[in-house]
Amino acid sequence: MSVNPTGTVVAPRSWATPEKHYLTVLENPWYRSLAVLQDIVTHSTTEFWTKRGARNLHLPVTTGSISSPMGRGSDSSPVQVELEGVPTYLADSMQFVLEFGCRLAPEGSYYLMPSFRGEAADETHLCQFFHSEAEIAGGLDDMMEVVEAYLRHLAGALLTHGREAVTGMAGTVGHLEELAGSGPLPRIAFEEAYALLKDRPGTVKELEPGCRSLTRQGERLLMDKFGGYVWLTHPDHLSVPFYQAFDPQDPTKALSADLLFGVGETVGAGERHTDVADLRRALELHEVSEEAYEWYVIMNERHPMRTSGFGLGVERFLLWATRHDDIRDLALLLRFNGADILP
Repeated sequence: MSVNPTGTVVAPRSWATPEKHYLTVLENPWYRSLAVLQDIVTHSTTEFWTKRGARNLHLPVTTGSISSPMGRGSDSSPVQVELEGVPTYLADSMQFVLEFGCRLAPEGSYYLMPSFRGEAADETHLCQFFHSEAEIAGGLDDMMEVVEAYLRHLAGALLTHGREAVTGMAGTVGHLEELAGSGPLPRIAFEEAYALLKDRPGTVKELEPGCRSLTRQGERLLMDKFGGYVWLTHPDHLSVPFYQAFDPQDPTKALSADLLFGVGETVGAGERHTDVADLRRALELHEVSEEAYEWYVIMNERHPMRTSGFGLGVERFLLWATRHDDIRDLALLLRFNGADILP
């Protein structure tokens, strides 16, 4: 067992030798503690949504219409596979289907399930990770308030049921106590953040005019300014996926927000289009073919509903909870794209 001078358990970095990783998981106390934290997140997520009357949905992990499509506004690469000769995708998210679920469960729909991304893994990204996602009736502000309540609930659950595990990995639970007892978290609109950071090299990236976003460095500077937590709201519409609603005050902006804490963007939230004409306009603006999303357009046309949703990267949340610096140490079983790893 490897322990720091402070008494905390050291992550074994066994992702560097994936063929032996499973043995390390069975033999190293880091992973026994990780199993405890994963279980707490699952139970407390179900508890949170059950109290609110939301419904858990059993959803597939394959789809023909990915929710972060390639093209403008995409921050991920889809994972395409072939099943019995049919090209399909492993879901990067099932946010679309949670919108579908809201039509069945008006108090909200949620899940906690794997997501797949085409990018290579690094300190902040996994090729396969767990997503805690939900959709509710209401607007962006409603969703942001629910996200904050959910995070306070998760932090409280870790304090109650996982204090020893967190202390062993992080050396403290002070950050959990801070979040569990927090009030409304600070917010800043993208244009305000851009004005603060635009003269700082390496903080903003611009793929094309009207399609700007913050780099990891920019996110860190913003988090430092606001004490560790900040909502970055109303980004350029071209920088987010097409399904985020237009800001009625400025259609070049989206009714969406990222909650920055820990490694940076850990929660993404947004309101959806309620007008089918806006949805079609967004598809055209983002240069996304309507063909694969015809079902989505028809659903919104026949069953209109104002909804908003969010996605929390569970491993990113646990990276923050354990005060760790490499997300590859937060997977019990590794999966790297292009690699055959057993079990």
